[in-house]
Amino acid sequence: MRIKNYFSIIFCLLPLINCAQLPEFDSQTPHPPPDYAVEANWAALPFRSDAADEVPKPEKWISDSLKEVDVFYIHPTMYGKGKYWNADVADKKQNAKVDSKPIRYQATVFNESCRIYAPRYRQAIVDVFYHETPDGQKALDLAYEDVKRAFEYYLEHYNNGRPIIIASHSQGTCHSRRLLKDYFDGKPLSRQLVAAYAIGFTVRESMYTNLKMCDSPTETGCFVSWMSFKAGYEPTQNFSKLAQSLNPLTWTSNPLPAGRENNLGSKGISFNRRFSHATSAIIHDNGQGGTILWIKTRTPLIPLLKNMHIADYNLFWYDIRQNVKDRINAYNSVKK
Repeated sequence: MRIKNYFSIIFCLLPLINCAQLPEFDSQTPHPPPDYAVEANWAALPFRSDAADEVPKPEKWISDSLKEVDVFYIHPTMYGKGKYWNADVADKKQNAKVDSKPIRYQATVFNESCRIYAPRYRQAIVDVFYHETPDGQKALDLAYEDVKRAFEYYLEHYNNGRPIIIASHSQGTCHSRRLLKDYFDGKPLSRQLVAAYAIGFTVRESMYTNLKMCDSPTETGCFVSWMSFKAGYEPTQNFSKLAQSLNPLTWTSNPLPAGRENNLGSKGISFNRRFSHATSAIIHDNGQGGTILWIKTRTPLIPLLKNMHIADYNLFWYDIRQNVKDRINAYNSVKK
């Protein structure tokens, strides 16, 4: 029961869930698109109380008025089954899962340094990643159109020329990698990009003309990405074959192992409990044209997993939190 509760609190793409037999995508009328002028269609916004505001003890909340950088965060798949290819942003139960899981355990990592903007969007059902079909791609395209409209609304109404961090996980990264191509790669907006934390899905430099993977802890205008697996495990999932990973304990692509003494802290079932020096990592060539992270960790229950996808953020929660500050400082020093 404890393990069951653990996985209900953290979250993941659920590879054992198959969606019911859905009709053809074009035969359905999708749920109405969200209007991003309505605050309820954002899971997180600055200057209001929401799940992205939680800070781990003993930290204290820092006012959004003191933060000079914005995060545009795109949450992972929480839509496991249903009658539609895409979730309904008006579904209160679905929204509660988004808020209590990825917003609480991932988006919050940025709240020490950044204002957080996290749109609700008509996410594609999880099965599109395990049974790739033209209908599934249409569902992902519809989800991306929501993300794109939310980002355009953010740029027009909220950004005001402020530096930007793009952050995402899993399906969110499936969308953020497109967002980076459409709005940042070789575009004027790239000058505002502190970095992109595009985690838990394949992102490669070859997808872009100018955008590169970061290769130092303070490089800016670049992206970071990784996919986490238990040391020794060779994954077979299509979406990890061509992954390009850096090591978030060193923030480089150096293939040498990074011991757990480098780990500032991992997070498990308790949001307020910090497991310092719990996790080691090494970049592993998967033999399929990509690189993944091989992980050893003392964080409770996570070692039971071979695919540590659910813990891509949790394993390095405090490392990410510090690195965000370091990259912002580097960005500001260059701009001054």
